[in-house]
Amino acid sequence: MPETRVSDLSPDAHRDFPIVIATMPISALQRKVALAVIIFLIVGSLSVAPFASTPLPRVDVFVPVVQTVMCVVDVITAALLFAQYSIVPKPAVLVLAGGYVFSGLFAFLQTLAFPGAYSANGLIGDGTNSPAWLFVLWHSSFLLAVIVYALSKDADIEPSLSRQSRWMRIAIAITFTLAITGGTTWLATAGAKHLPTTYLSTTLQTGFARGLNVFLWLLSFVAFTLLLVRRRTVLDLWLLVILVAWWPNFLVGMSLAVVRFSFGWYIARFFALLATSTLLFVLLAQSTLLYARLANAILLLRRERADKLMSLEAATTAIAHEIGQPLAAISSRGGAALNWLRKSPPNVKEASASVTVMVEASHRADEIISSIRTLFKRGSDRKLSVQVEDIARQALSLVQHDLQSNEVSVLTEFQADLPAVQADRTQLQQIILNLIKNAIEAMNSKPPASRRLRLATRAKGNSTVLLSVEDSGAGISAESQTEIFDPFFTTKSDGMGLGLAICRTIAESHGGSLRLTESSSRGSVFEVALPAEPTHAGS
Repeated sequence: MPETRVSDLSPDAHRDFPIVIATMPISALQRKVALAVIIFLIVGSLSVAPFASTPLPRVDVFVPVVQTVMCVVDVITAALLFAQYSIVPKPAVLVLAGGYVFSGLFAFLQTLAFPGAYSANGLIGDGTNSPAWLFVLWHSSFLLAVIVYALSKDADIEPSLSRQSRWMRIAIAITFTLAITGGTTWLATAGAKHLPTTYLSTTLQTGFARGLNVFLWLLSFVAFTLLLVRRRTVLDLWLLVILVAWWPNFLVGMSLAVVRFSFGWYIARFFALLATSTLLFVLLAQSTLLYARLANAILLLRRERADKLMSLEAATTAIAHEIGQPLAAISSRGGAALNWLRKSPPNVKEASASVTVMVEASHRADEIISSIRTLFKRGSDRKLSVQVEDIARQALSLVQHDLQSNEVSVLTEFQADLPAVQADRTQLQQIILNLIKNAIEAMNSKPPASRRLRLATRAKGNSTVLLSVEDSGAGISAESQTEIFDPFFTTKSDGMGLGLAICRTIAESHGGSLRLTESSSRGSVFEVALPAEPTHAGS
């Protein structure tokens, strides 16, 4: 059997199970965290603004240390983005990875040209103009890459590309980036005398340099606006944060009163370090989360496989052992009946007795087959006191990505102080998960804005706890409603028709029921009823 690689999956598979941040939908928590970081950046910038022009001691080692770290971080981030492109070949991700290569290279090259970093006038360039122009090349190349990413990020994935072709494109992108970096660096160093003057000394900038920073901020604002309007994924969200974190660097440069080695200049460099590190932290966090999900999925699959093998082995052993006797009786009595009928004259009385034994043996075989079902009700000895609301919330968390990918809005209405029920947590969760997934599939034909899932719990008297799962799908036809719980009956083109049948069996094994309470063109409602634990009054 050929091995299936992640990179061979269809585009639909990537949407169902997003494995890269370029396709991962934004969660409510991520949106709140990103907003909090942006507020922190803005408040921090405003709080230090009155002291931005305050001169501080010149620390020559500051620039090489900070920007070498930034270079390393940018290169690692670019490598991770290239790796993500090799898995899900979105051209926009390739462009963004190239932007990070530009950023890392220019950060290090500016360090070599910066006066006082490695030598009094820098190792390359003229010591005054070259560092500023390398700063402009650094940020303009990165911002242009972000703009191209924002404009092209909604283009389709190219799953038909072979793995070799993907790595070939990565090699071409890196070569192209290195060539442009080399050419523009030569222009900013060897040709610095032909470029407009940006600094009058090692610390004091000119009005033209101020205009360059205005240009960079406007370019950044264009990139921010495009991403804000077209944001869809986790990558879009955190690029917005990164752009905001870069703004203090441009705003400091836009002020003629703020010079190198001032308080504002140092703070702006710390914001730059934060901007550079943000995407790397996000990539590592998402990789860790994905690893945890995959590890958990593998464990669940192994457990499920082991359970199925054990169930199958138990069932086949029981069938082979128990049903052998009635089958042997049917075979032997059938042969005897034929012998009695072949006699001359036929002995009808004995033949009839043999046939009677055969009928009794067939009934016995049917009873044995029915009793095999008890092998699959292993939850009866694992029932614990549980709250239905807790199981429902856990089930929702397990399908959170499915809900986000299918743009389904969720409403929960859980009644407070519900009595507990005696249930197998895993089997009850299986019922709820099956109903939620069926609801998601039922709403696929509806526009995203109309996809609503509602989970509600309530008590029916003091003896029953009810859980309802309601969707806004197209509903179930009247002729199918009477058969929806029958084994092997399905309304799906690729379904097996066992899910609801198994769920009803589990509910009934817990002394409860599962039924379809409502279905129309506005959607369907399935209701699980479970007996509540009796409450004992104090003596």
